[in-house]
Amino acid sequence: MTHTHKLSGIVGVDGFEYEWELRSEPQWSESEGWKGMTVALLRKHTQRGALLEFPPPKRLLKGLQRGRLQVSDAVVIRGIQAALDAGWEPASRGKPMVFMVDADGN
Repeated sequence: MTHTHKLSGIVGVDGFEYEWELRSEPQWSESEGWKGMTVALLRKHTQRGALLEFPPPKRLLKGLQRGRLQVSDAVVIRGIQAALDAGWEPASRGKPMVFMVDADGN
């Protein structure tokens, strides 16, 4: 069952378990304007994490009020797959890698 309003969780991708956590909600920056949410990823029993940076919600760009944040397991799974496809190697060492994804996690 998919929960849409969680702030963290564990999902499975290709036989591995990944922990995810909402690191920052969409926010206004004087220098950059609206920034989207950031989700941190870490495959269990590995060291190198990843950060998924999402675009700001369209409603904020249009000047509408902030709505309820939507983070679903399906979006996180697509984000993990996109990060892996882009070269994230969770078993390697180093700083977390940052990946820009679209609103659907692709």
